[in-house]
Amino acid sequence: MATTTSTAAHTALASVTLEVADLEAARRFYEVFGVDTYIRLRASEAHSTGFRSFTLALTVSGPATADGFLAAAVDAGAAVLKPAAKSLWGYGGVVKAPDGTIWKIATSARKDTGPATREIDEVVLLLGVEDVKATKQFYVGRGLTVAKSFGGKYAEFAPAQAGTVKLALYKRGALAKDLGVPADGTGSHHIVLGSTADAFTDPDGFVWEAAAPPAPTPS
Repeated sequence: MATTTSTAAHTALASVTLEVADLEAARRFYEVFGVDTYIRLRASEAHSTGFRSFTLALTVSGPATADGFLAAAVDAGAAVLKPAAKSLWGYGGVVKAPDGTIWKIATSARKDTGPATREIDEVVLLLGVEDVKATKQFYVGRGLTVAKSFGGKYAEFAPAQAGTVKLALYKRGALAKDLGVPADGTGSHHIVLGSTADAFTDPDGFVWEAAAPPAPTPS
């Protein structure tokens, strides 16, 4: 794809919209879960089953905070896919929201150094792709900046600004395995990404729409 135009050179992730079957139920869930400020919701009648090729991950300060977010999600109706546990990289667990979106809550800390909070350090959108290197180059061509890259296994891009969702790429099968779900799935990805530039579709079928400009601030 040609990347010489000014719109392609300034693409950045401006928003993440989840397409859900029950809009009001999803709003209630994400308010209780505590992540409603990071996502948008859109009603959708498209049917899908199984793994939707993406997950959203929360990075928090310690195990107690991770447990708090996991408990809030379960109390609001999420299903546990992987119970919280320690691992070589830290501590965390995986849940599936009632709308089907998979969320991973994790921390690099294996023990707490302070009380639990409701603060989120980082939100990462992980796209499960067939070829990490090829898709990484596609996004680099559209102006995104690589922050981390581990060969053909994982790539992470710098966020457009602090407090926004970070975009990352993971091998699709490896992402499904990490989440504890089968890699097969059908139907819509059920996610729409807001672009600061033009609309496009990436090599794995993820749809980007031109994001609406923010409403003017009252004087």
